[in-house]
Amino acid sequence: MSGIASASSENEDISHNDTIVQKKDLNRVIAASVSGSAMEWYDFSIYGTASALIFSEIFFPGLDKLTALLATFATYAVGFLARPLGGIFFGRIGDRHGRKVVLVSTILLMGISTFLIGLLPAYHDIGIWSTILLIVLRLLQGFGSGAEQAGASLIVSEFAPAKQRGFYASLPFAGIIVGILMAAGVFALVQRLPDEKFASWGWRIPFLLSSVVIAVGILIRMRVKESPVFEHMKQHNQASKQPVKDLFKYSRKNLIVACGLRVGENGTSYLYQVFALSYLTKVLLIDKSIGTMGLVVSAGLSLFTIPFIGYLSDKFGRRIMYRITALIALVWAFPAFMLFNTHDPYLIVLSMAVAISLGSFGMYAVQGAYFPELFDARYRYTGIAISKEFASLISGGIAPFVAAGLLSLSSGQYWPISVYISVLALISVVSTFYAPETKGMKFEH
Repeated sequence: MSGIASASSENEDISHNDTIVQKKDLNRVIAASVSGSAMEWYDFSIYGTASALIFSEIFFPGLDKLTALLATFATYAVGFLARPLGGIFFGRIGDRHGRKVVLVSTILLMGISTFLIGLLPAYHDIGIWSTILLIVLRLLQGFGSGAEQAGASLIVSEFAPAKQRGFYASLPFAGIIVGILMAAGVFALVQRLPDEKFASWGWRIPFLLSSVVIAVGILIRMRVKESPVFEHMKQHNQASKQPVKDLFKYSRKNLIVACGLRVGENGTSYLYQVFALSYLTKVLLIDKSIGTMGLVVSAGLSLFTIPFIGYLSDKFGRRIMYRITALIALVWAFPAFMLFNTHDPYLIVLSMAVAISLGSFGMYAVQGAYFPELFDARYRYTGIAISKEFASLISGGIAPFVAAGLLSLSSGQYWPISVYISVLALISVVSTFYAPETKGMKFEH
């Protein structure tokens, strides 16, 4: 794949429909998108990890373990409530005023919110206000992330050559892996602290370190050029004044299809990255480091599987590759939790690696090019953001909470959770039969 990535020199021009794009501009856009993806997933990974490991003690003391866990995952889900609103708000700006301004705004909002979570007093210090402030910051974090990933993949897809769009548009998702690895690495270090120090101040360190990621991301994004597709649209006065209205008027079917495609990816992703970590440590009483190691290994493998699956979507088509990866998520739902219950560290890591790097992130890899190709440029940002975030709200956002509830209702049995994962993945499999094939599509605007 390195040959693909370096096929043209830094200053070589790439034919892009009606425009000429320099390779250095494409590389700069990729770097900017990767940095934003890293910021988003660092934010959500540390919040998810903290939710599973410590937040129940910090913000919900006095509750029994299961009730505290449910309360913690409820605040986790709150962030997803704001994501569709953020998607509509920033998507509209992105379609009317350009992709770049949104990319800078979203990373700034997410970063500040994450940093401030690290400064929050505990429940023992200010009572219920600590929980209220946590929810407010979580809402702001979700509002910013509502258009972040949509914008990252969109701007790369609009710079990339049509025949290699699947590969190039998957690269921003490598930022996801960087974010997950950073979060897992930082938490692995702070977890080495004595329990008392970790509960007192150690958990705050990952949140405060987000300031470094913010600074780097903003510096990179300020240097990015506007999308050539949007510039062409602007020059010809084709930008939509009402992108939300136009989206529902002209692309309602593709919007529904994109939501269905997203459900399986997003729901399974958060179940394995957030709920499974809590399940391993609090239900199976397995050492915290095993689940963290599973995430690290899964992320490391995904650095290779994501661009490779994106490349395969250029060769064989978006629809078939999405269907295959969704089927992997479907058939692995029961074996995954069976392997968790063996208590064998190696089998647990293997289970997470297959579920995440081939299932959840396999679907994610195809989305980078697929979703932009489903919508017209006039409302492309809005379409991607709304489909991604509304699907996230009904899948990923509530998935850990639903799984915890199923676990409680079934007296600790895992099979209802496996059924839940299977249903989410099946929705995406079925959606591929209604989705058009878009491989090699040229962006006309």
